[in-house]
Amino acid sequence: MSDNQVIMKGNEAMAEAAIRSGCRFFSGYPITPQTEVLEYMSWRMPEAGGTIVQTEDELAGIYMCFGASAAGARVLSTSAGPGFSLYQEGISYLVGTELPAVLVDVTRIGNALGDISQSQGDYEMIRKGNGHGDTMVPAFTPNSVQELVDDTVLAYDLAEKYRHPVILMYDAAIGQMMEGVELPEMHEHDIDQYDWSVKGIKKGEHGRKMANVSYFCDGMYVGYEKYLREKYRQITENEQRWENIDVKDAEVVLVAYGISSRVCKEAVKNARAQGIKLGLIRPKMITPFPVKAFEEISPDCKGIEIVEMSIKGQMTDDVALATRCKYPIYGYFTSFEVPESDKVIEIAKDILAGNAKEVF
Repeated sequence: MSDNQVIMKGNEAMAEAAIRSGCRFFSGYPITPQTEVLEYMSWRMPEAGGTIVQTEDELAGIYMCFGASAAGARVLSTSAGPGFSLYQEGISYLVGTELPAVLVDVTRIGNALGDISQSQGDYEMIRKGNGHGDTMVPAFTPNSVQELVDDTVLAYDLAEKYRHPVILMYDAAIGQMMEGVELPEMHEHDIDQYDWSVKGIKKGEHGRKMANVSYFCDGMYVGYEKYLREKYRQITENEQRWENIDVKDAEVVLVAYGISSRVCKEAVKNARAQGIKLGLIRPKMITPFPVKAFEEISPDCKGIEIVEMSIKGQMTDDVALATRCKYPIYGYFTSFEVPESDKVIEIAKDILAGNAKEVF
């Protein structure tokens, strides 16, 4: 075993991966179930030569990241549902000024204060929210500690590729579990490498204005519509990520991400052993939504079963659009409890027997 192969809790592994990706600025506020990130950063970030600020609230956390990113730093801020709601305005400003940042939502159950149990109820906020105006923010949904580490590294690369914030959304189960991981090598980020970043100047020199792509001039947005639409088109075309398992001949296709997808993998294996043709589409990113993954579904498919830890079944509309409503859609939606593989198979059997009720 190499020095980079360790057993770590998800939240701590993500924090270490961020540091090894060159992140040297963290600002955030403690909130369960992501507080371990702040605790880990409190000693590890200074050790790596970086800066950590425990802010007075989430609003300060997101805007301190805004400032550090404007200076060219790789930045990180993490929260859970209630705190991530407060990030929304700041995310819109990151989009509007083309500043890269990696933001984390470790999702927990409920609206308002909710509870600290795992959930996937922030899907709509992450997929379709993230501030006022026409915002679209790439969002990863890892289902293991190793994938969380890998996605953290990739998130920084994408953030700088598109000069755009990127989100990691993972449920509390992934954040709290401990698994073996292989960490990346240490990477040092040059804070001065980009011409768009704000830099110090000597007396008499002209300062460099911070990047702003609003193109607001004389009361009109000049070129903004075309520019932003093209950026979103490129992200949508190039960054769809998914995993398909036994989809091509499946009579029932499961769609799940995060901890729910791990349950569904077991369900596919067990169902196939029983002679039931079950398959799985796992979105590794929900923004852009991986519509290309659904092209593998057989015309003989009898239905799609969405497995999600949300009361509303928040992914339903995206699946319906991705399939152009060609297949009936069913759901297995839980709240406090992680879905069970036996129940996944039971619902699939009902779909095949014509006894299941469609979502709409």
